[in-house]
Amino acid sequence: MRITILALILISNIGFSQNNLTELKFDTKYFNAVDKWVAFPKKDTDSTYAYGYIYLDNQAGFTFNYETKFQIKEQELINFKRDSTIGFMKYRLEPNTNLVSVLTENQISALNLPKEPEWLSSYKKRSDQVDYLKQKGYHYNHVGACELALKPLLKAYEIDPHFDGLEFELAYAYNHLGKFENAIPILEKAIQNNPKNFYFYKELGYAYLGSNKIDEAEITYRKGIKMSDNDFEKSEMSVNMAQAYFKLKNKEMFDEWANMTRKYSTGDKRYLQYIDHFEQNWDKK
Repeated sequence: MRITILALILISNIGFSQNNLTELKFDTKYFNAVDKWVAFPKKDTDSTYAYGYIYLDNQAGFTFNYETKFQIKEQELINFKRDSTIGFMKYRLEPNTNLVSVLTENQISALNLPKEPEWLSSYKKRSDQVDYLKQKGYHYNHVGACELALKPLLKAYEIDPHFDGLEFELAYAYNHLGKFENAIPILEKAIQNNPKNFYFYKELGYAYLGSNKIDEAEITYRKGIKMSDNDFEKSEMSVNMAQAYFKLKNKEMFDEWANMTRKYSTGDKRYLQYIDHFEQNWDKK
């Protein structure tokens, strides 16, 4: 009985290993596959999958380094020989990039790939420096992956908290994640260090609103509006305050900020639709 059971287990494991070798799961966003070998989905008319390595170029952003193609045939990965005359083919990845399949260790081995490409080291020589970490966080923020942005940004913040652009990126990540109480002290310290940076006021006002600190938000936004020379940014801060007073059903203060939104909606009028919506739904719960 024990021999039979053991045999069944071995057969089951072998079957799982074979399936694992040829199984592709296209369920990963490219920014969750940084420093990994991946395959892209094929068209219905194709028989091969393009594969390569995703890495983060500190200046250009998320990048796919195309290796070559493989084919799945009779439970095996058939690797196509790479054209050595072409050189590296790199593609900058955009928000609409297809979901990828991260290759397993078995698949990487079957394709005779190293754990990571030799050329990757040149992109990581400065990976512990503040400017590199800040820029890494920026790229993650830029695609909405703010949770992933926190690690490099916090590491950089421990080294040099007032590094140019770092405080904004860190506060932006916290605000995007709804962690307003984490963003507030960072921005307050940032303003103490550099009181002329308009974007600190804009982001701090947003964090105050998120924390339901309406008075602090209004004071901060007024300072930001006074400081800014950009009407669109002013209209954005104004509509945020208008929305806060809409929720509080404070008509007098709502009207003031609604009028300011209209005043600053010169070229870009996208926020006027929100003011119209608030006014049309004022008496509704």
